[in-house]
Amino acid sequence: MKKVIVRPRAQPAMGRIAIPPKYSRWSDYPSNGLDPQKLARIFRQADDGDVSRQMQLFEEMEEKDPHLFSQLQTRKNAVTGLDYEVVPFGEEARDQEIAAFVSEQIGAIRNFDSVLLELLDAIGKGISISEIIWRYQNGAVAVGEIIPIHQKLLLWDQDDRMKLITNDAPTGRDLIPNKFIVHRYRARSGHPSRAGVLRVCAWMYLFKNYSVKDWVAFAEVYGMPLRLGKYDAAASEDDRNKLMQALVQLGSDAAGMIPATAAIEFIEANKTSSSDVFERLARYCDEQTSKAILGQTLTSDSGGGSYAQSKTHNEVRHDLTFADCAALESTLRDDLIRPLVLFNFGETSRLPSIKFDCEIPEDLKLLAEIFSELSSMGVPLPLSHIYERFGIPAPKDGEAVTARQNQGFGLPLKAFVNKETPELTAASDYQKRIDALGDRSISLSADLFEQVFRPVRELALKAGSLEELRRELEDQQTVNELFEESCSDKLTGLLADAMLAADLAGRLRAHG
Repeated sequence: MKKVIVRPRAQPAMGRIAIPPKYSRWSDYPSNGLDPQKLARIFRQADDGDVSRQMQLFEEMEEKDPHLFSQLQTRKNAVTGLDYEVVPFGEEARDQEIAAFVSEQIGAIRNFDSVLLELLDAIGKGISISEIIWRYQNGAVAVGEIIPIHQKLLLWDQDDRMKLITNDAPTGRDLIPNKFIVHRYRARSGHPSRAGVLRVCAWMYLFKNYSVKDWVAFAEVYGMPLRLGKYDAAASEDDRNKLMQALVQLGSDAAGMIPATAAIEFIEANKTSSSDVFERLARYCDEQTSKAILGQTLTSDSGGGSYAQSKTHNEVRHDLTFADCAALESTLRDDLIRPLVLFNFGETSRLPSIKFDCEIPEDLKLLAEIFSELSSMGVPLPLSHIYERFGIPAPKDGEAVTARQNQGFGLPLKAFVNKETPELTAASDYQKRIDALGDRSISLSADLFEQVFRPVRELALKAGSLEELRRELEDQQTVNELFEESCSDKLTGLLADAMLAADLAGRLRAHG
C-alpha cells in the first residue's frame, strides 16, 4: 500500500498589509502642460524604477480621452462578460473535491467581476495588483475581500525587484507570498512598466491633445462672424466707447445699442479647409489608438469598410480576448487558487484551474447542413456525436420527444428495417415484406408527401371545375412551376432511396 505523506498546512498572513500612505490620495496631474519633453522625462523616470508619475499619467489619459476610455472598456468587458468555471485537475475524487471547494470560494467573493476588471487594468498599465484579505470560516481559510492597489504605489529597486509603498514602508517593502494577486500584461517584450498598451498610446494622446486644443481655439475665433464696427470721423469718444461695448455684447448677449451715426458689419469667415486639418489629425490619432488596443479600427470608428473586412477584424479582436483570458487564467491559478488549496488541502501540484468560455460560438445551422449533406452521401454518422455537437441530450428509453424521427432522406435501407418493425423481419411472404416497407415509407414521409401534393391541391381548389383544371394542367409553364415547387431536394433523395431499396430487394430475391 502506498504511503501517503501529509504535510502541515501553511497559514495565511491575516489582516491588511498594503495600507497606502495618506498623501497617495492626491495626484500630481502630470498631464498638465504635457509636451514631448515632459512625456519623455516621465518615461525615463519609470524606466529607472519610479513608475508613480507614469501610472498617474495613464489614469489621466483614461479620464480625459473618451475614445481611449471606450476602447479600453471594450477590451476589458470582452473578458468580464464571459462565463467561467473551475475545472478540476483530473477525474480522481480528490481532484473533484478540491475543485468544488475552490468554485464555492470564488463564487462567494463579493463583486468578483469588479475584481477581474481591476486585474485587467494591467492591459493598459502593464501590471495590476490586488491584496487578498484572508479570513477563517467554518474551519476553512476563505477569501474575505480582494482590495485593488493603485499602480503608483509600486517601484523597482536597483536589483529590479518590485516593491510596494505602504504607510509604514515609504521606501517600499517586499511582497508577502500568497497575499497578493499580481497580474502582468505584455503587449510587447521588456520590463512590466513598459509593457502596457497605454505606453504605446501615450504619444497619440499627446498629439491628439495638441490638435484638439488648437481646434477649440480655432472654433472660438472663427466659429462666430467677425463684428466690425464703423463710426463717423466726427464721433465723440463716448460714442466710440458705446460702439465698442455694443460689439462685445453682440458676441455674448446677441444684443447691443449704438448711436444712429454708427454701423456694425458682420463678416463671415470661410475656414472650412483649415478646420478639417484638426479633425483629420484627431481622427488619425483615434484610429492608431484603436489599432493598439483592439487590433483593428472598423468596429470602433465611423470610417468606411465592408462587412467582410469588419468580420475579419472582429476575429483579430477575438485573438486578443483569447490571449487576455489565458493570461488572467494563469494569474488566478497561481495567485488565488494555489493559496486557497495550500491553506485548506496542503501542498499539491494537482491544482484546479479557472476557464473562461472565450470560444467563438459554432454556426449550428451550417453544421446541420453539413451533417445533412454527409448523410445524403451515405456517410454513417454516430448519433452520439450529433447530440454532442448540438448540445442536445439523447432521449432516454420511453421518454417523450417533440420532434419526429428521421424521415429516411438519404438514409440507407436498414434505417427502415429495425427492431420496432417486426412485420418486416417476421413475415415470410416476400410481397408482404415489400408492402410493409411501402407502408413504413409512407408513414415516415407523410410530411413530405403533404409538401409535394399541396401545390396540386391548391391549384384544383383555385380552378373550381375539372374542365378548368384540365386547361391549367395542359399549360406547360404551369406544369413546370408545379414541378419546381413540389419536387424538392428531399423528394429527390427519397426517390433515390426508394430506387436503391427496390434494387437491393430484387438482388436479394434473385440470389435467394
